[in-house]
Amino acid sequence: MQYHPLDDKDRELIAAASQAIERNFCDPRHTVGAAVWCPPGRIHTGVNVDSCGYGPCAEPVAIGRAITEGERVFEAIVAVAGPGDPHPILPPCGNCRQMIFDYAPDCWVILSRNGEMVKARARDLLPDAYSHFD
Repeated sequence: MQYHPLDDKDRELIAAASQAIERNFCDPRHTVGAAVWCPPGRIHTGVNVDSCGYGPCAEPVAIGRAITEGERVFEAIVAVAGPGDPHPILPPCGNCRQMIFDYAPDCWVILSRNGEMVKARARDLLPDAYSHFD
C-alpha cells in the first residue's frame, strides 16, 4: 500500500472534523466527527449517530450531508475521536471503507500509520472490494 504525506488542505480538513466533534461531543452518543472535502474546496462535516442497537459512523453522515447539498465528487475524508487536543485520527471501519469506495474510490482517506498522519486512496484500503456497480 502506498501512503502519502499530508498537505495544508488535509490539515484544514482535520481541523473541520475536530470542530464538528468539539461542538457536538456527547458520550456515548456522539464521539466521532468527520469531514469530507469536495472540490473546489467545500467541506461538509458530520458526527456519528448512536441508537440503542446501531447508528451510522461519522463518515457516512458527512458524505450524506454533502450529497444532500448537491455534491457528487469527494476528494478527501477524515474521522477524528473526541474529546481531546489534538483529536486522534481514526481509520474508517470496514463498512465505511466499503461506502467510501462505493461513492469515491479515488478519494483520499486520512489516517494514522505508525504514529504519523498519512493519506491513502480509498481503493487501496479495500483491495478486491465488492462493487455492485460493476
